[in-house]
Amino acid sequence: MTAISPTILALDFDGVICNGLIEYFQVAWRTYCKVWSCANQTQTEDLANKFYRLRPVIETGWEMPVLIKALLAGFEENQILQDWHDISQKILLQEDFVAQEIACTLDKERDEWIKTDLDGWLSMHSFYPGVIERIRNIYDHNQVALYIVTTKEGRFVKKLLQKANFDLPEEAIFGKEQKRPKPEILRELKEGTDNFTVSLWFIEDRIKTLYKVKEQPDLEDVELFLAHWGYNTAADRELAEKDMRIQLISLSQFVQDFDQWQT
Repeated sequence: MTAISPTILALDFDGVICNGLIEYFQVAWRTYCKVWSCANQTQTEDLANKFYRLRPVIETGWEMPVLIKALLAGFEENQILQDWHDISQKILLQEDFVAQEIACTLDKERDEWIKTDLDGWLSMHSFYPGVIERIRNIYDHNQVALYIVTTKEGRFVKKLLQKANFDLPEEAIFGKEQKRPKPEILRELKEGTDNFTVSLWFIEDRIKTLYKVKEQPDLEDVELFLAHWGYNTAADRELAEKDMRIQLISLSQFVQDFDQWQT
């Protein structure tokens, strides 16, 4: 049975706190135009909307421009949802590309954008309704230790939160620069407290990440929540509903008191 409230709350960032879909598509498009010629192609609203719907298949950054390539090559959305790994590998082989090379190109495009137009880059992100207010309230008024555990670089998380007038300390943000899997960070958070009745709750929008936490015997008491509003599919949410360990949580539940998260 889930505790009434956590003593430690760990949140993913993208897909839980922040909606970065527009930025993802724009940097993916810039990278696509570097890797493949897009002289005769322009980004369209239809292409962007397909990308947004398919964002849940992406696990690492290099896949984003490859997803655009797949869509422009004529792959159907259902094909991509069901067989993305094979499709992405096929495109790499056909084009004789290495995933790491595409990843480096994408990182350079994003870094250049941030360097030359930080305000423009920040404006590509938005926060899910009520989330900032909720986590600010938790941070200011509840006896809960709040952390962000994300694959986004911590410095960007801090800048985006500051834009929303929420200045979370750097030591509460575990970002990409940690170069450690999320279960390891959760373990550190759990072991780093003197509270013998520690209750750690973790909210994530990717069910595969929650499964990885489930695989750790020493994290069996961590309460796991899948954010319904994040980058996941109907199939992911159905799996969560059938899982005895994972609680599917809606945005309307999240912005309420902790006792509403369990219903």
